[in-house]
Amino acid sequence: MGVDERSQERLRHHYEVEKELGDRMRASSREERTELFSRLYDELFERVPDHPRLVRRETPDESRRSVEARMAILAPHLGAEKTLVEIAPGDCRLSYEACQHVKKVIGVDISDQRATSEAVPPNFELMVYDGYELDVEPGSADVAFSYQFLEHLHPDDVPLHLGLVHRVLKPGGCYIFDTPHAYSGPHDISRHFSDTPQGFHLKEWTYREMFAALREAGFSRSFTYRRRKARMSPVFNGLTLALEAGVGCLPRSLTGVLRNRLFLGVTMIAIR
Repeated sequence: MGVDERSQERLRHHYEVEKELGDRMRASSREERTELFSRLYDELFERVPDHPRLVRRETPDESRRSVEARMAILAPHLGAEKTLVEIAPGDCRLSYEACQHVKKVIGVDISDQRATSEAVPPNFELMVYDGYELDVEPGSADVAFSYQFLEHLHPDDVPLHLGLVHRVLKPGGCYIFDTPHAYSGPHDISRHFSDTPQGFHLKEWTYREMFAALREAGFSRSFTYRRRKARMSPVFNGLTLALEAGVGCLPRSLTGVLRNRLFLGVTMIAIR
């Protein structure tokens, strides 16, 4: 996350608006969230016209590095005969790159955010859905991927999301994801004013919480990543959980640097 150079007054305004809208999302029912999510983002951008997503533009080099970093996580699990489902692909740059390495890529999002000027690979399909019901044949995907997505879901919707991904995957297929870790957060605008996420990051997760959620969703095994490589070992899982528990017992004031170094994100692979 880049440095935000806005004044303290503008940061406070952004925080107050996003906190208000985030509270509305937290208090909403599942039925309300079907249409509330995109509407609240529209309201946020209208009331915070200097929001970084509106005023900051990635350079071509930054864009390339972002795609390369995510491909480094994904590449070992792709193949010429495989189908990849990317959840919340945004502008679809990563999906388009992945099209060169798989048989088909299906992008799944609540809206079409692609640049109209970009050529669409013939093996790419975008499916716009309501966040709950997805018209993808069960057991049809080899790999599912999401990046910086789970933190935006209402906590009540995460089991539903994991169940949806589990249904879409073939037996032995995998879900690879990255989401901010709670110990180094908050990672939304709240970081300037609070020790917990108050804005549109509705929940930031720990490895322990995510291991439990994946088990409940029916995934047979799950493993952590370290240095962009999946550590497919129960021993490494145990070490990660032990280290997380140890750091979590210590005051944040004593472990700030350690938390940022060791627990910047929760990056995992879950096997159906």
